[in-house]
Amino acid sequence: MGRRRERGELKRLVADSRLVTVTGPGGVGKSRLALRVAAELRKGFADGVWWVELAALRDAGLLAQAVAEVLGVQDVTPRPLTDVLAEYLATRSLLLVLDTCEHLVDPCAVLVHRLLRAAPDLRVLATSRQSLRVTGECLYQVPPLTVRPQEHGALSDGANLFVERARAVRASFGLTEQDTETVVRICRRLDGIPLAIELAAAQIQAHSVRDVLDRLDDRFDLLVGGCRGGPVRHATLETAIGWSHDLCTPAERLLWARMSVFAGTFDLTAVREVCSDDRLRAERMVELVAGLVDKSVLRCEEHRSGMRYRQLDTLRDYGRDRLRQTGDEEVLLRRHRDHYLRLAKRFEAHWCGPDQLDWYERLNREHANVRAAMDFCLGDRREHLLGLELATALRCYWFGCGYVREGRHHLDRALALNPVPSPTWAVAVWARAWLLLAQGDLDAADASLAPGMAYVEQHGDTATTGWTVHVAGLAAMLRGDPMRGAELAERAANLHRCGGDPGTGLFAALAVQSISLAAAGKYDRAVAVTEDGRAACDRYGERWMRSYLSYVRALAEMGRGDTGTAVNFARDALRFKRLLTDQAGIAVTLDVLAQATAALGQADRAACLLGIAHRLWHTFSLPQLGSAALLAASEHCEVIVRRGLGDAAYRAAFDLGAALDFDDAMAYALDEQPPPLEPAPSFDGWELLTRRELEVAELVAEGLTNQQIATRLVIAKRTAEGHVERILDKLGLPNRTRIATWAAEHGTAARAAGSADQPNRR
Repeated sequence: MGRRRERGELKRLVADSRLVTVTGPGGVGKSRLALRVAAELRKGFADGVWWVELAALRDAGLLAQAVAEVLGVQDVTPRPLTDVLAEYLATRSLLLVLDTCEHLVDPCAVLVHRLLRAAPDLRVLATSRQSLRVTGECLYQVPPLTVRPQEHGALSDGANLFVERARAVRASFGLTEQDTETVVRICRRLDGIPLAIELAAAQIQAHSVRDVLDRLDDRFDLLVGGCRGGPVRHATLETAIGWSHDLCTPAERLLWARMSVFAGTFDLTAVREVCSDDRLRAERMVELVAGLVDKSVLRCEEHRSGMRYRQLDTLRDYGRDRLRQTGDEEVLLRRHRDHYLRLAKRFEAHWCGPDQLDWYERLNREHANVRAAMDFCLGDRREHLLGLELATALRCYWFGCGYVREGRHHLDRALALNPVPSPTWAVAVWARAWLLLAQGDLDAADASLAPGMAYVEQHGDTATTGWTVHVAGLAAMLRGDPMRGAELAERAANLHRCGGDPGTGLFAALAVQSISLAAAGKYDRAVAVTEDGRAACDRYGERWMRSYLSYVRALAEMGRGDTGTAVNFARDALRFKRLLTDQAGIAVTLDVLAQATAALGQADRAACLLGIAHRLWHTFSLPQLGSAALLAASEHCEVIVRRGLGDAAYRAAFDLGAALDFDDAMAYALDEQPPPLEPAPSFDGWELLTRRELEVAELVAEGLTNQQIATRLVIAKRTAEGHVERILDKLGLPNRTRIATWAAEHGTAARAAGSADQPNRR
């Protein structure tokens, strides 16, 4: 298994301390050890173990966002996200692993301190080259791998790692007795540092074990002069990396340095576009990348989209130093930025079409690199305008794919650095106001939109004017003036039809127009607008805005009293929304689906759907997005369903929905499968129990078996045995627990209100 002793020690520390920081130099195996321990502890925390990778994050302002993304917390309100996380974690028992904190050590310390104070059952495991210096922190210094042979001649952890990596590059590699001793000496020479051992093992592809040791000895004699002391481990790793670097071809060394500008993972297309020029021809990239993979300089990861690559932090840092020394760092950073700006603009051009899901997944894969490109732009005044272009081009990604907070963060920074009005500035202004409305910050949205509205009235093109007017209409609707919202949205739609944005711009305007009409009680007109919009979406193959139009159609059909049609359209909306991380859109759609389901008399199903929606809304600090009308409708639905089922049966069905994982919950909402547990019997307020039936239910509540119930009632001559069996069948047994709970809560009151011959309404 490897690191058995260290894993045991670290697990004991996590059990005893609320914050454990795994420290040690680069390459010693901090992340790998933490990952193994986290996997082994996952069953010990009721709410799971969550891994947050911070290596690629450079903007401290997005630290809380990175944690929230992993936890699935999608609060979009203007509240500080740290406060939202503290509230979310306050009642949860989980282990949060923050991997690679050293470049964000102060922000990490502040966040961890806040979360630990708020959440008594939270444990934090961090990896960092230095302490977080938080009160109560327990430090665990990762030792090097063992290099001495184990009992009964078993290989040490270091030797096992060497053999594993050697076989990865030469499948036929095997150890003779003599080679075993040589491998032990190599591991000792490398001080048991895992990364150094991996780099040395990669040389087995072209060299013998003895050659590897001899070359290491020569290099140590040259660079460290045989010195062995405190700082030697750092020198050992530097020496091993430097040796691997020297063994690369000149082209591989140059590519190593150039690839250091990437963050997270990247693909071969990005390598070609960013790293190739007259010195490194694009057609050689496959060969050069393969060579660096063979030498363990690059890691490859197989994804559904194809192979992606990453560099370990220590090797990336080494490459960046070499890039800096050549004077090419700024040139490569610009190439990197240009590549991801082109990607963002292609996203902007093609988002409205049949490939939306592919673009969503592609942007998610490239998210770390997009952030890195944004940091470069906004960190250099010469690049500020391109930073504004990048943030603006991704506006639909921010709004529609679960990144409202991050989008506002980038647009806030970019607009502050680009205060002079321009066509790009005008788009950024309405995009920021759009995100502010998604956060429920209506006053800030109005203040943000006002200068943009003044600009487009004088200078704006038709598309920008249409979008700006659409956002103003959305603001009016959210402020409680739906007819003003409908009027502005209709104007926006006409602008988009006449030279504006006939794709997403038009569809967004129609969505606002239709929901404003529905809010004003103009249901027939709302239905007509949604049908117009859905037909236009279908011509483009667009599904994101179409899902919103289907949601509005469900609202309008509820207003018209056609609940069956409302169910169908709500499910139509969910089919695409579940593919995106649009949790707010999913939650509001589940609310209307629950309301329509309740109106159809399916009280159990409605309660289960309310439970599913509640779990999603729990990740927001603004239920129903702050809409008084949406909140009132949801609360009214709960009252009706609870009254029909009774408190116990309602709670059982509600809890069942809240406990479902996302995939099962969506499958249930879409009627693709039943819930994994049998739902409660349907006491919907119209199914009636006689006094005798209620008496049987109360005997169930006492824990009696069917036979005991029948025996007691027959002996007492209160009813015939066959009638008891029919009652038990009607009560839905063997689902005894829920009927028993219901009877225990409601039986006495209901019996007192009834008679032997008259049914009891609850």
